[in-house]
Amino acid sequence: MLKHFDVAFRHNGRLNDTFGGVGKKWTRPTGYDTGLKTYNSLTKQKEPLVLAQEGIATWYSCGPTVYDHAHLGHACSYVRFDIIQRVLSRVFGINVIHVMVITDIDDKIIRRALEKSISPTVLARMYEEEFKNDMLALKVLPPAVYLRVTENIPQIVAFIEGIIRNEHAYATKQGDVYFDIRSIGDRYGKLMGAGDVAGEPGDTEKRDSRDFALWKASKPQEPSWESPWGKGRPGWHIECSTIASSVFGSQLDIHSGGIDLAFPHHENEIAQCEAYHQCGQWGNYFLHSGHLHLKGSAEKMSKSLNNYITIKDFLESYSANEFRMFCLLTKYRSAIDYSDASLNEGRSSLATITAFTHDAQAYMRGQLQCQAVQEGALWERLAETKANVVRALADDFDTPRVVNAIMSLVYYGNCHLQPITKPDGSPRTPAVFGAILAYIRETFEVLGVDLLDRKEAHSVDSSGTLENVVEQLARFRSDVRAFALSVEDTPPGEPVPASQRPRSERLPLLKACDTLRKDLAPLGVHIRDRGPNSTWEISQKRSAGQDKEK
Repeated sequence: MLKHFDVAFRHNGRLNDTFGGVGKKWTRPTGYDTGLKTYNSLTKQKEPLVLAQEGIATWYSCGPTVYDHAHLGHACSYVRFDIIQRVLSRVFGINVIHVMVITDIDDKIIRRALEKSISPTVLARMYEEEFKNDMLALKVLPPAVYLRVTENIPQIVAFIEGIIRNEHAYATKQGDVYFDIRSIGDRYGKLMGAGDVAGEPGDTEKRDSRDFALWKASKPQEPSWESPWGKGRPGWHIECSTIASSVFGSQLDIHSGGIDLAFPHHENEIAQCEAYHQCGQWGNYFLHSGHLHLKGSAEKMSKSLNNYITIKDFLESYSANEFRMFCLLTKYRSAIDYSDASLNEGRSSLATITAFTHDAQAYMRGQLQCQAVQEGALWERLAETKANVVRALADDFDTPRVVNAIMSLVYYGNCHLQPITKPDGSPRTPAVFGAILAYIRETFEVLGVDLLDRKEAHSVDSSGTLENVVEQLARFRSDVRAFALSVEDTPPGEPVPASQRPRSERLPLLKACDTLRKDLAPLGVHIRDRGPNSTWEISQKRSAGQDKEK
């Protein structure tokens, strides 16, 4: 139930020091210090992350306005915050209680529904379902609960009534309700600063051009609900303030969204909540993700600019893993350029990790003969990497540093996997490579990157039959190749002359082995010959669109 605090803070229409004297100053919360630091848009700097309750983070995020397909700009923001939530819960043991609103009534929804000659409800449900499927395809964990605006109208009306009772909003003769900006003095502009505040279009009876709508009077052909001010529907900003308050009350740990939502949306949310709850600081931390830009353009990717790529279309050419790696390579609050080159950087990093994984596994199985491994140095580098990764994540979730640390570990491991043509009697040390592979796999799994591609593997063959067939094929090819590479018999105890070559009658067998290797590559089966030994791996078959990029 929504909490309402009796108003005992006013004198001659002005707030007393309990509420109004705080101004724009941020107050460090009291509670549980996580030991992490995060950039807070309220202070424009990194702050210690302090939660109201130990081990619990209350988190509210603005969900989509469901009038059209979700695009990569949306995907970038949701994936980035999904990464942060995964880190909080799986690295630092914090239970994130995440609530997201679905805006299913809005000017854009109404206009689009009229264009398509369908009801706004049907349109909204259709695109809401598509959004959820897109998030699932991108491996974004769902919130604890999705809440629709249209299913919270009574709560929204009650919330507006509370703001009016606290003398921070007023109704007009036309049946609109506006927030009274001047009633909160210098408290407005916490995120953007008073100099950045601009008005929005509206009723001529507004007291101040900056006042914004809490309730909009009904217009012909628009959905409407009953209220004390007549039939109408909620304004955009009030829905988030109401729903966040209905779940979390008068205090919220973290609020997230794209940087374009900071003003006016988040600014107005803060004003509404602090006016309703009569509190000095409603949201303690505001996290904003940077825009996604098309390469070479200063404009963000957006529907209004008609320069967007839908998530569904994108996933026909790239995988969810590749997009997530693309996001990991930049800080979540930085702008990010979308281009084939930047996406291929993420794809290349994944390919490097995959190649190292297969080589390390081949070494562990005894299929790859290498020079003596410096086991102690590898264990030391692994421990160093683990410490660096935790430090980077605790410092405003610095994922580029995390990826760099892991790639450095991969390169270092590769230096120890130099193949040799003949065994030199060095002992194998498979345990350290097993530990390295497990750590890399677990770390990326925390970040939402599935290096095992389990979903895709199951769709191809959940029983592992394909892998077994390839194993037998590769083994048969290795036997044939070893036979073809053998030279003329040399008397026992005598060195084999360096000039000797495989028997001429066996050369067609070598050619057949090479042809088989080349023919299997386009089918996703990659065999690598390393001296007398061979390793293999199965990769996803690339689409025609991807092949054209090369």
